[in-house]
Amino acid sequence: MATPPPLSRRSVLLGAGAAGLLSACSAPAAASDPAVVDAFGAQQAGIARPAPPQRHVDLSVWDLPHGTDRPWLGALLAALGRRAAALGAGGDPALADLPPARLTVTVGLGPRIVAAVGPDLPGTQDLPVFPGDEIGDRDRGGDLLLQIGADEPLVAALAMTELTAGTGMIPRWRRTGYRGPSASDGPGRNVLGFADGIVLPKSDAELAADVWLDGPPPVRGGTIAVVRSIRLDTAGFHALPVAAQERVIGRRKATAEPLSGPELDLGAKTPDGEYVIPADAHVRRAHPLTVGAGVMLRRGYNSEEGLLFIAFQRELRTFVATQHRMSEGDALLRYATTTASATFLVLPGFSADAPLGQALPA
Repeated sequence: MATPPPLSRRSVLLGAGAAGLLSACSAPAAASDPAVVDAFGAQQAGIARPAPPQRHVDLSVWDLPHGTDRPWLGALLAALGRRAAALGAGGDPALADLPPARLTVTVGLGPRIVAAVGPDLPGTQDLPVFPGDEIGDRDRGGDLLLQIGADEPLVAALAMTELTAGTGMIPRWRRTGYRGPSASDGPGRNVLGFADGIVLPKSDAELAADVWLDGPPPVRGGTIAVVRSIRLDTAGFHALPVAAQERVIGRRKATAEPLSGPELDLGAKTPDGEYVIPADAHVRRAHPLTVGAGVMLRRGYNSEEGLLFIAFQRELRTFVATQHRMSEGDALLRYATTTASATFLVLPGFSADAPLGQALPA
């Protein structure tokens, strides 16, 4: 078998010129500049931090022609991490003199690559095909995830170009998204007009229980990501009376309050014995209590298609069980069709001394 070609000189030097920039700028800027999110840590940025999430995301999925070659993969991941840290620290000419706008870069590996690197690691399992999916071959799966978040869409786009040029990665599919306006820093509204992503793990204890992987050591501090691009029939949904829209979702449109009152009560019934929150309402079908699975950390974004769904969880089962439960009778699925889908092992965090991907088996 032919030896895979090395990364281009530019790709390898993604970090060579960045080293001085990192030592000079990264930590002090992150501590004092609200536009800077420190790329370093036990977990990658762009998952639980920053909070609230950035207003824009540029998400892409790539194939790696030499991804099962461990030295090539290690060099690629290390270069991506170094360059991401340099870009996020601010002052990089690749961002056209724009402030970094809370730029973060989150990297994950697809099941094919994980299985080749470590067959016993979490992340080797792919997503099943769910009823109602309309996904072409190029829009299913992939080897590498790049999720770039920023409060300025141009910053995210420039970072995407800088990170991927000359790497040898082959584009598979890409989506951009934006978060709708919200009251204070609560959940933003989606294009259906409802607050999106309300039930989330928030405390460190909840994140440890439901999001972060705690072993084996090469993935500790990572997580499992699911990304789905969903086409929404917004015209059909908005043609419904508001009361009917609220029954589909299970919440009040104006306030996001559950139909059961200030607190979510899935057992609440009317005097006639009917559930106050309908049996097919989205909040019931997708709720962890009815699914019997953990809580997902969602970063949902509005998109040209409708919704860019991004979720992080400790086990892929959390999403799979939720989606199967929804497929059995969630009223929202009458207006939602998934057109792209993939899952990834999001690698643990990294530092200047411990590059991204360093802990993966050799």
